[in-house]
Amino acid sequence: MAYKIKKWNLDELFTGFDSPELNAAFDNVEEQVTSFEGVRGKLKSDIDPETFLEVVRASEATSKIVNRIYAFAGLSFAEDTQNQSAQSLMGRVQQFAAEMQNRVLFFNLWWKDVDDANAERLMSASGAYRYYLEEMRHFKPHTLSEPEEKIVNLKDVTGSNALINLYDAITNRYVFKVKVNGKVQELTRAGLQPLIQGSDSKLRAAAYQELYRVYGEDGPILGQMYQTRARDWHNENINMRKFKSAMSVRNLANDVPDEAVNALLEVTKKNAKVFQRYFKMKAKHLGAPSGKLRRYDIYAPVAKSDKAFDFNAAANMVIESFSAFDPKIGELARRVFDKDHLDSEVRKGKQGGAFCASINPEDTPFVLMNYTGRARDVATLAHELGHAIHAMLASHHTAFTFHSSLPLAETASTFGEMMLTEKLLSEEKDESVRRDILFKQMDDAFATILRQIYFALFEREAHEMAQKNASVDELSAAYLANLKEQFGDAVEVSDDFKWEWVSIPHIYHTPFYVYAYAFGQLLVFALYEQYKAEGESFKPKYLKILSAGGSEAPAKILAEAGVNIRDPKFWQGGFDVLSRMVDELEKLPVEKSMPKAKKAVTKKKVAKAKPVKKKAKKKSKK
Repeated sequence: MAYKIKKWNLDELFTGFDSPELNAAFDNVEEQVTSFEGVRGKLKSDIDPETFLEVVRASEATSKIVNRIYAFAGLSFAEDTQNQSAQSLMGRVQQFAAEMQNRVLFFNLWWKDVDDANAERLMSASGAYRYYLEEMRHFKPHTLSEPEEKIVNLKDVTGSNALINLYDAITNRYVFKVKVNGKVQELTRAGLQPLIQGSDSKLRAAAYQELYRVYGEDGPILGQMYQTRARDWHNENINMRKFKSAMSVRNLANDVPDEAVNALLEVTKKNAKVFQRYFKMKAKHLGAPSGKLRRYDIYAPVAKSDKAFDFNAAANMVIESFSAFDPKIGELARRVFDKDHLDSEVRKGKQGGAFCASINPEDTPFVLMNYTGRARDVATLAHELGHAIHAMLASHHTAFTFHSSLPLAETASTFGEMMLTEKLLSEEKDESVRRDILFKQMDDAFATILRQIYFALFEREAHEMAQKNASVDELSAAYLANLKEQFGDAVEVSDDFKWEWVSIPHIYHTPFYVYAYAFGQLLVFALYEQYKAEGESFKPKYLKILSAGGSEAPAKILAEAGVNIRDPKFWQGGFDVLSRMVDELEKLPVEKSMPKAKKAVTKKKVAKAKPVKKKAKKKSKK
């Protein structure tokens, strides 16, 4: 089947901002919440299981409608962050959801307050809802009174949530100017990525310098936004909810023990030398004049190859790699395309990066990416479709339990990338391109593991610094020190990168999300080793992990696969795999003149570029 680059179609959710169906959905939620408020008097510790389950199912039914409304608003905003109708709907939905949540909050608070014996009696009869109910009670020590919880919900609408929307609206309107063949090109951040990761060293430097010049101009403002976000996080979660630390909040939400996360962080820091060793070796392959990589060159291809992949070829390649593992996996990936749930265009105003949005168990997930034809874009397609497959495999669970926790959410996505890489290596005949694929594996491992863990370490430090009234410049200095520790003596880090932290949406949107990437990648290394050793017998075990969704604690799901996430030795095992990969790469001969790659599937030329001279920029009043 032929696939084309295009926008997604959100009509399956709602046909427009003023559609009768959307307005009816708001009305429907209002009616259901009014009805739900009537059960308040029935909530006693000795409530019978059947009545209790009716209440839980009613809560789920309302949540599903809210999920669809929220998704439509969020996806509309993502496809064009400058669309004022989308911006208005986002504000309306956030306010509405907070108000509705406050009206049904009594159930959540009552359930946390039920004595253990009656809670166990009711959970034992709750079937598929058990883990959802169990997980809710984990937050009992951090729950406030009903009036306090209502105030928090309402203040978030005009506080931290509004700040995040503003951050997105500001940063997604950025235009980056790079001089190519004597002519200035205006690019989105997604359009800048191929230059940053291309084969021309001057172009890489110019693109990075322009990226952080633009972010740096707003750096003091974006930095203040982050400080405010960090202070808000501390005020609510540590001062009011009494969590031990800023990161513990995310750990409990992920249902991952603090000691498991701490083990992951510490083992990663100890193994930074694996990547430093890799970068020293890569510098030799690139013929770095100083003998060291510049930070600009981290993702540089070792072969002078800019092979581009036609979108249709890329889509079919990903689907075929999934189908080779299991035909059902391939069919699920194809469904995202067939439903027009993939937005692959690069457009001004569109949210950068990539994500997969899983709404309800019965809804085919939506995927956003910015496709520019690079091998990394093909890998991103596999990654995001892996997320979608994960959700669809778990669609037999409830709306409360089909989403996996963040650490396990990266399992299918990173495994999907590895399956794609296997296919690329098996089919590629050009040794130059094969060499590039092998190096890209390590580049991607760095981006997923070491880079993300050091982001998390910076977040931990930055949250502490914000409480000590550190300035934005001091935070930038701390981030630069973080980079220098991460790269050691293997990479030259220029001052441009002091503004990199304000360009990372995750640390604004979802504090301490980022360690989930490393968790998922190291887990996948372990699982992929099992797959290679066990072959066909491994597949049911892997599919069982994915099919569990969020119906059990991550530690329990993984224990069935023989994984102990509290054990530093498990995490070290992932780095041992990486160390062996570096060993293999070190055996490759260093070629002074890399052979040119075969012609691309679609013709693309990489032009010489020069940095644009800095000009005074008019500040927008918007």
